[in-house]
Amino acid sequence: MRRVVVTGLGAVTPVGNDVGTMWGNLVAGRHGIGPITRFDITGYKASVAAEVKGFDPLDYLEKSEVRRLDLYSQYAIAAATQAVRDSGIEGNVKPERLAVCFGSGIGGMETFESEHGKLMAGGTRKVSPLFIPMMIPNLAAGNIAIKFKAKGSCTAVVTACATGTDAIGSAYREIKHGYADAAIAGGSEAVVSPMGVSGFSNMTALTTSGDPDAASLPFDKRRGGFVIGEGSGAVILEEYEHAKNRGARIYAEVRGYGATCDAHHITAPTPEGESSARAISDAFKEAGSPDGVIYINAHGTGTPLNDAAETQAIKTAFGGKVENILVSSTKSMTGHMLGAAGAVESIVSILTIVNKIAPPTVGLLEPDPECDLDYIPLTARKVLPSLTMSVSLGFGGHNACVAFSEMKN
Repeated sequence: MRRVVVTGLGAVTPVGNDVGTMWGNLVAGRHGIGPITRFDITGYKASVAAEVKGFDPLDYLEKSEVRRLDLYSQYAIAAATQAVRDSGIEGNVKPERLAVCFGSGIGGMETFESEHGKLMAGGTRKVSPLFIPMMIPNLAAGNIAIKFKAKGSCTAVVTACATGTDAIGSAYREIKHGYADAAIAGGSEAVVSPMGVSGFSNMTALTTSGDPDAASLPFDKRRGGFVIGEGSGAVILEEYEHAKNRGARIYAEVRGYGATCDAHHITAPTPEGESSARAISDAFKEAGSPDGVIYINAHGTGTPLNDAAETQAIKTAFGGKVENILVSSTKSMTGHMLGAAGAVESIVSILTIVNKIAPPTVGLLEPDPECDLDYIPLTARKVLPSLTMSVSLGFGGHNACVAFSEMKN
């Protein structure tokens, strides 16, 4: 089997619109949560969100292109462009051997709401002919492929909040098994909108806390729901010999991927976390079950059911041997970026290897007795991990885990 490495990173997030800014804020424990500014929140149960701030699509796109792309696609192209530039892959891989695997949990919610308003106000002729291609969740992948002339496979993963992780895992397998030499992989989301917030809020998934400093509280006994976030994360995965031959900088090696389903409930995880444990253990075994410190960037949404079930899943995956397991949830700072979460959190897991420091779980002041692992509370910690893992769990019972390590010849 061919080895797969990471050679490029890109991100648009609530804590920074590039990888360096994002990483600096995460390590410093600075969150990006605040009052919702996109629309009037009068009457809404949820009043805070982790919005992307100061994003200018014209840094990456022409004006004519911006008008034809939903915000989630704009975020995706921005993150992908950063990653492509960072890697230097453009022009250094055959178009037929460059794949795209990029997803979104929901797709163009902003476009859907806008065009529905036009339909209700003015009738069918007012709906844009671009409505469908702006809304559907595969068009981030499609537009990325068009922009970078990627003529290999182009797929769009849609596995709810596991989307970004599954996209990276799928791209990893594509390269590992010889179908591509490089891939642009990741996820994007932009649903801080009236319908998005109403839908998640009315199913009691969102926190009702109005205090940005005490809203996203993974693993804390005060937790009461997640903070909705947005943005995009992108990575360039590449076959090792291909990367080495062109002199690419290698951030890390992708070592394993696990994907399972609870087959239990449309939104709730199984309390014992059996299937999510299997996704983690599958990735760990594929990575060779290395000894030493393992850092896990947890799904860690701050919902009562998720955090307890995920804690149990981690214990089960490692047979109860958790003394060398370090865990943190960067959703305490970014909020829950839904389909983009796993991609951004994979980048965090990669940078933990590069910088030998793990970001904290901020706001963790009152630990829940059911959540009794080392969650790196409040402040970042120096680490020398033998492996890092990003775990994502999605509505529908989707579980995914991708594992990374330092590149060793």
